[in-house]
Amino acid sequence: MQKPGKADFSLVLASSVHDMKNSLGMLLHSLEIMIRDTAVQDEAQAKHFATLQYEASRINTELIQLLSIYKMDNDGMPLRIDEHYVVETLEEQVARNDMLLETRGLTLEIDCDEDLPWYYDSELVGGVVNNILVNGARYCKSRMRLSASIEDDQLVISVEDDGGGYPPSMLGSNEQSFKKSVSFTEGSTNLGLYFAQEVARMHRRDDLVGAIELANGGELGGGLFKIYLP
Repeated sequence: MQKPGKADFSLVLASSVHDMKNSLGMLLHSLEIMIRDTAVQDEAQAKHFATLQYEASRINTELIQLLSIYKMDNDGMPLRIDEHYVVETLEEQVARNDMLLETRGLTLEIDCDEDLPWYYDSELVGGVVNNILVNGARYCKSRMRLSASIEDDQLVISVEDDGGGYPPSMLGSNEQSFKKSVSFTEGSTNLGLYFAQEVARMHRRDDLVGAIELANGGELGGGLFKIYLP
């Protein structure tokens, strides 16, 4: 039981995360302007810009996920299900990461029917896709691919790359496989996967419940992430 007059640490932490997220968002915006306005002198400078852009994007994404998970655990995260054109959700995430993709010299392909509609929370699902894109930008070689289709009466959004793929311990859709992949000594908590899994589970229809799945291969031969939305 919380002692009288003692601050609720989780609330303080959530407030701090919110402030850090806003500040980092401003820094990220300033960084993007600086990169656009600065002529790249050599390959070393280009790599420095790419590293700055990636790390800032990654931290910003994780802060957003932490705040979202806090709200989920405290019933403060409303699920706003509405009809959306899937391609628009995908294009929004690509636009958010345009500078990151450019500084890392990556090409990204979108394969989605422009007239494909589905019911889901666009902000939450977009956050999942954004996280996978930012993560994939670090590990892929030069290409990424975003696609969406209907399988067994569910929307399946896939993010794949031409990198080395996911470790064997992370493959599949079993929740335990994600838990086993957490490593504090290696600095890997897989917050993004936990967030994606919870977002997927929030989407339900009749007996169907959303899920995520990790695999290797796909059309680009690297990591393949899928989120299923009933």
